[in-house]
Amino acid sequence: MAKLILLNKPYGVICQFSPSPPHRCLADHVPVKDVYPAGRLDTDSEGLVLLTDSGALQARIADPRHKLVKTYWVQVEGLPGEAALVALRQGVDLGDFVTRPAEARVIDEPASLWPRDPPVRFRAAIPTTWLELKISEGKNRQVRRMTARVGYPTLRLVRYAIGEWTVDDLPLGNCRELNVRAPAPQPAPRAASGPKQRGRRGPNRLR
Repeated sequence: MAKLILLNKPYGVICQFSPSPPHRCLADHVPVKDVYPAGRLDTDSEGLVLLTDSGALQARIADPRHKLVKTYWVQVEGLPGEAALVALRQGVDLGDFVTRPAEARVIDEPASLWPRDPPVRFRAAIPTTWLELKISEGKNRQVRRMTARVGYPTLRLVRYAIGEWTVDDLPLGNCRELNVRAPAPQPAPRAASGPKQRGRRGPNRLR
């Protein structure tokens, strides 16, 4: 069995155990030893971070090849229309890569959402919208880049779920420990074998 820690990470906490002033770090919120993050969450983002003591489970969660769905609540500036949602669903060309198809929909502000500290800075004349975005990859600042690319900058980003695990009933800044079955380690890929070389004939070899 493996340890799996669910942390509801507050805004401003850096996703590492070593201190990095002025930011708080994981050690301020996770009192469990010998666990490591399975993937990252930006300092200016909030919500679910998974940590484990199993390398195989860490790889299964973090490796995009396994296509584990991550669900985000995203507050954006403006009022996205259907064209923007379709663009997010189909995949967004970010220049260095095109995102995989995603699920995107407009939602009400989640009732279980906590206040952010510090509060989001709004522009009074511009409305905001909450989106639910489900993606199966997680490149650097991907969600923020996606919404900005379709014309609606992200103001607040909360990761609600990774696969089956969510922040439901998990207070901000708290963690919960689970015991789960660790997946079997994946075998290392076999090196491709080259063509066999024929032995050289020695001077005394019979012909």
